[in-house]
Amino acid sequence: MTPELTVLTLAALLQVVIFVLYAIPANRELGPGYTMSARDREPSNSLSNKTARLGRTMDNTFEALILFGIAATVITLSNQSTGYTTLLSWVFLVARVAYIPAYALGLRPHRSLIWAVGFTATVLMLIAALV
Repeated sequence: MTPELTVLTLAALLQVVIFVLYAIPANRELGPGYTMSARDREPSNSLSNKTARLGRTMDNTFEALILFGIAATVITLSNQSTGYTTLLSWVFLVARVAYIPAYALGLRPHRSLIWAVGFTATVLMLIAALV
């Protein structure tokens, strides 16, 4: 397995961690009546700011994983894994790990800067695959 695919696997496992960090408080705050329903209506209770932020972190990480997954797959399938693309992969993962508390705690503008680092690393991987 290439280093890029290793990091992709770790990033997917990080997504599982984010899901758990979000799901536990969300289930407590919304109650089992809502979380076990078909969710055809708005919940009676609302999420705390922190839990809602964790939910948005989870959604954002799913979106980031799509683009990073493409980059890691293209690099691997085209046999273009290098020290540069490996470094970019790790930068992406470190940025995603840092993004969780930055977003959950509402750190501005830090969360946006952290997001930009991970996004830039992914874009540079895609560019590296083309050159």
